[in-house]
Amino acid sequence: MIRGKKILLTGGAGFIGSHLAERLCMDNEVTVFDSLRRDAMKFLPEEVRGRVEFVQGDILEEGAVGKALEGKDVAVHLAAIAGVSSVIKQPTLVMKINLLAALRLYEACKDLGLERFVGFSTSEVYGAHASNVSEDSSTVQGPAGEPRWTYAVSKLAAEHAGLAYYQEHGLPFVSIRPFNVYGPRQVGTGAIRNFVAQAVKGLPLAINGSGEQTRAWCYISDLVDGVLAAVEKTGAVGQIFNIGNPSASATTKRLAEKIVELAASKSKIVHKEIDYAEVEERSPNITKATKILGYEPKVSLNEGIASTINWFRQYGSSI
Repeated sequence: MIRGKKILLTGGAGFIGSHLAERLCMDNEVTVFDSLRRDAMKFLPEEVRGRVEFVQGDILEEGAVGKALEGKDVAVHLAAIAGVSSVIKQPTLVMKINLLAALRLYEACKDLGLERFVGFSTSEVYGAHASNVSEDSSTVQGPAGEPRWTYAVSKLAAEHAGLAYYQEHGLPFVSIRPFNVYGPRQVGTGAIRNFVAQAVKGLPLAINGSGEQTRAWCYISDLVDGVLAAVEKTGAVGQIFNIGNPSASATTKRLAEKIVELAASKSKIVHKEIDYAEVEERSPNITKATKILGYEPKVSLNEGIASTINWFRQYGSSI
């Protein structure tokens, strides 16, 4: 249990950050640094929001995070441009936020005496074909100039830099590679989020190509469990961890069908062609996270989708 710590969450107003803040703020002093490009914090109960300090700022503004870092024990760096469509539209900004901002943050943190620095990477580093991949699997990206891979390349470079700061300067760095996270308060994009938002309105669900692409889906509470373990466990420092749920796998087509069924929706499923690189399969091997972090995902795909549907029925119109 993490108690009595002063914790900074960069990008903490987003989907994942809001869930981390909620879990941490009852027993710790939590500060969220965010530009509010996306705001999931507004969906938190008022008593929870009241326990979180909020600092609005741009992660790319040099020195902007410095004051928020003062006196902190733990930093969790989540700030990023998320979602394939956003990445393709703004590849330059993606590179700046994912790499330049991370480098500045490592430099600012190296002499602060932090107990832990957790950086968010991505399962995209494993490339287009990633079945049962472990942390020491090859990282393979597509051709230079394909906008989708700017996200993976910049995140991978930030991982290398974080580990270099650990080796050279003693920064207690841990890297998390999340696999297809979903759940309530997902204010960005993602297949489950998009499908659920359409299904509760009875609108068509559009899947890319044939829909035979496979993903392992990780419910938000399971991801948060993994991140908290990465903050707490002594053996996590200097390591990279896959965090996901390999038992919750489905093709995109089956996922859409399942959401329509669970939502009792009349939505039709349609196919669309895309003009960017696609990932055909993605599922993690989580043996390392289980061994070192004690990580074990608990939420089944059906349970997670049902919870997400219920949330979108209540709050979806406010996104």
